Parts: sequence; C-alpha cells; structure tokens
Amino acid sequence: MSTSIPAGTYAIDPSHTEVSFTARHAMVTKVRGYFRDVEGQIVVADDFAASTANATMKVASVDSGNADRDGHLKSADFFDADTNPDITFVSTGVKDVKGDDFVLVGDLTIKGITKPVELKAEYEGTAQDPFGNTRIGFSAKTDVEREDWGLTWNAALETGGVLVSKKVTLTLDVSAIKQA
Repeated sequence: MSTSIPAGTYAIDPSHTEVSFTARHAMVTKVRGYFRDVEGQIVVADDFAASTANATMKVASVDSGNADRDGHLKSADFFDADTNPDITFVSTGVKDVKGDDFVLVGDLTIKGITKPVELKAEYEGTAQDPFGNTRIGFSAKTDVEREDWGLTWNAALETGGVLVSKKVTLTLDVSAIKQA
C-alpha cells in the first residue's frame, strides 16, 4: 500500500457505513437499495495481503425508498428474510495490491447460497475522529448475477426484456473504528 494502514482490529461503524445495490428496472432506469443494518470486522495485518474482513447485513433493513418494493425484496421472491435473515461476506484473501487499490476476495452468502466474489477495493484513508477513535475507510464495488444466489423472480415486459436486471452492482463505503 502506498499509504500505511495502522495494523489492528477494526469494528465496522454502521452509522457511517453504506452497503448498497443497484439493478436496472424495466430496462430503462436504475433502482438503488441499501442495507441499513450492517456489522462486521476488519483485521489489518502487518502484511496487508494477510488482512481479513467480514460483514453481516440484516435483510430486514433493506431500504429502496419504497415500502411496497422493500416488502417484495424481503419476501420469498427475493431475499426471503423470514428464512434467511442475514446476508454475509467473509473474506478469503487480498490480491493485486497496487498503491491504495486492491482486490478483496471472499464468500458472499445470500439465501443460504455461498458464492465467491471479488471486490475492487480502495483504501480511503485513516483519521483520528473528535472522540479519539482511529478510523479507516474503504470503498469497494463488484457486479454479480443475482440468479446465482437464487434471486430469480422477474416479469417479462410487453416491449421486450424484463422488469429486473440479472446483473446487480454492489457498492460498499465502509468506515471502521480501531478496537483497543
């Protein structure tokens, strides 16, 4: 890394972290959603390539700005929140470290189905907040095929195409606080 990240264990700060997804809707626009309840941990190793991360998003916290759509996303048609209340990510490696950019490799579990993903990530910096906490920030992004996780619900459009795209972009902006 071009900038030194203080080694240690960091807890994800849910009030300053955003986990979002973007899907095309009706083939003409994008709809965004967020998981408002997220927790996890980042362990920065002295050798950055040995660092780890994990996160849990509560499906019940999904927020797309529309209560009806949120209810549908929580249903068995999509995330099935009653049976699968959590979406999890557990890192399995760090690779391609170039300056502040790297690839975080890990296992993403949605609806009880675990698949490997690669997140293009960037270290955003370290800061001391007004409360004496050491904070680190990361951003990351990847595209996934939602059907790989059993999210297959869709509707055909009269004009051709489908209501919800198969490709979904996942975006993370993470702030984490160093633990004592």
